[in-house]
Amino acid sequence: HVATWNIAAINNNPFEYWITTKENPDYEKLMINIENFLEKPGDKDVPVSKVFTEEMFTSLEGKMDKVGWDSVRSYWDGDFKKRKIVSGFMKDGLLGSKRLASMPDRVTNTINVKGSEEPVCRPTVINMYGGDLSTLDMWYQQWEAFMFDTPLTINTKEGEKTSPVYDMLLPIKKSKYPAITEEEEKVSLPLQTMCGAIFDAILVHMMNTVSEPDVWQPLKRTMVENLNKKKVPHTLDILSNVYSSSDIITLQEVSLSFINQAASGPLGQTYHVIAPGDLDAVRDQNSVIFLNKKTFPGGAANEISALVSASFPKDVDVPVAKGDILAVTTTDKDGTPYVVASFHGDTNGLATKPVLDALVKAMSSDPQLVSHKLIFGLDANTYEHATPGKTQDVMDFGKRYVSHQLTSCWGDVPKASNYTTFNARTYLQPQLNKACKSSEKRSKGDVNPKDFILFQKNAFVVERTWKDNTGKKKYTEDMAFPTLEFPSDHGILATVLAPK
Repeated sequence: HVATWNIAAINNNPFEYWITTKENPDYEKLMINIENFLEKPGDKDVPVSKVFTEEMFTSLEGKMDKVGWDSVRSYWDGDFKKRKIVSGFMKDGLLGSKRLASMPDRVTNTINVKGSEEPVCRPTVINMYGGDLSTLDMWYQQWEAFMFDTPLTINTKEGEKTSPVYDMLLPIKKSKYPAITEEEEKVSLPLQTMCGAIFDAILVHMMNTVSEPDVWQPLKRTMVENLNKKKVPHTLDILSNVYSSSDIITLQEVSLSFINQAASGPLGQTYHVIAPGDLDAVRDQNSVIFLNKKTFPGGAANEISALVSASFPKDVDVPVAKGDILAVTTTDKDGTPYVVASFHGDTNGLATKPVLDALVKAMSSDPQLVSHKLIFGLDANTYEHATPGKTQDVMDFGKRYVSHQLTSCWGDVPKASNYTTFNARTYLQPQLNKACKSSEKRSKGDVNPKDFILFQKNAFVVERTWKDNTGKKKYTEDMAFPTLEFPSDHGILATVLAPK
């Protein structure tokens, strides 16, 4: 029994992806209202100064002046306050290219602080912030205090650092973001702070315009609770209640915290929980293997991930990050030796074929490993409609594993429309160019056949395979997920293999 699952890193924004929630009609209504507000604002496309007011700007200016930043009043008076909130700000592509609203959002959205399980969140709509955003005045007081008056202690590469949030912002360099002008580059810290404030103000205004605070705020709390705070417990529950009879489970995008909770909980009683030696606790997305203690009493004998990486062609830059590849040797209770591997492909799937080639090469070039059976669970990040050279085509990947005398839980020839993901971005996130309308979730979303379990064709025969996006061994086609019950944007894939 083998299962593989990309459990997906925690997303700090509960609204980022369309979710499927039958029991909450308010959700669909809210998201469609936001879409309409941004697509057809009409007379709601008011000047910025009606939302982020002159008083707010003056207060912000005072704070920025105190910390020694240059004035950006000329940008406010001459440009930003007159812009329309939707056409001139939220949908301004140039502003997006300059990163003036998305960069401060990325840095300050959710901050992990020392000594606290719970992160600290900027007062905004698009994160787990729990304070009251019923009015713009209430929002601004909380926002300014967060940015300027709340020193936080964070762990950096150089060690611990305590600083106010404004001090964490990063200058926007023209060399990296050519759209920004030289003048804007010089004042990029105060300019992005002002744009970040305008961005958050528009979000709060928009929510309170298309909905009531006592409707959208409780809805957000429910989503935060299920999608964010309960994500790890939900994931652990599904694995221990539904998949704990598996002999091998391979997981991808796993955090250090998840690894520790799995190892110290019920799953750790049943499984050897194996993490990569080069685990990356900063990016915190690691490939992990669970080996059933009854089937593999000795656990992992050796980690051979470095041997796999060393087998890449010398002249090719393979897009893998630390912790993406985990490969170990083990022996089952009958003395049969195995290589078990877990891999998380890059977004475009371009590392998938090179990693597969390298794994096969590593096994065939080491006399110790030649006789081992291979079980390889992976998020291949393969696509039904790929762009040659840009994304990895699923049928082409099928040809590659067959060329290595391997087959998959889907057989030699995968079915391109056998999807294991269905996710689509909403309009409540900083990259509106990636948003899908409610009517386009299927056509514009990420609906692709991404997950595989591979093994030697001469070693095993498939008895049955299933996929699961409900946590109940059932897969609902044409349903966007995650849902409030199912915590990942990838389905679980499971197969029962019989030795030949």
